[in-house]
Amino acid sequence: MISDTMRDALNEQIAMEGYASFYYLSMASWSDNEGLEGCAQYFQRQSAEEHSHMLRIFDYLSEVDSKAIVPAIAQPPADFDNIQEVFQKTYAHEQKVTESINKLVELAHQENDFTTRNFLDWYVAEQREEEALVRTILDKIRLIGNGPMSLYYIDKEIEAVNAAELKAAASEAA
Repeated sequence: MISDTMRDALNEQIAMEGYASFYYLSMASWSDNEGLEGCAQYFQRQSAEEHSHMLRIFDYLSEVDSKAIVPAIAQPPADFDNIQEVFQKTYAHEQKVTESINKLVELAHQENDFTTRNFLDWYVAEQREEEALVRTILDKIRLIGNGPMSLYYIDKEIEAVNAAELKAAASEAA
């Protein structure tokens, strides 16, 4: 059993992960509308991943004899100026999620809740990976620049990222 404070904080994280899923789905739709198929696939995959993060916490609350609350999800933005902005917003959002996870870890420490602290270790590692990936993408976007063919090359780079991520996921599953 976990404290009511921890339960409430984890339910807030469920809402944050749910919003992230919708936010990335919105970015996928925008990317698709802009003809950026690789980017659209990347954001669809990210949306599914965030949804799975939400469900992981949802299930954890049940495992520790607590109650998960299904959140209302605010509508994310649907329009963006350019793909550079989309990935900058992605990075900022991942940093916000990392900050939230770190606060959960701090709360678990304060409450001597070792079970939740152990559970959160996965999220700490996951956020480090997520931020690193988006920073790498932003670096590639900066290298490509804003020339007439830049969107084509950015989309191809994101397709390569997708392929690498899918291959890594398949290796982990095996």
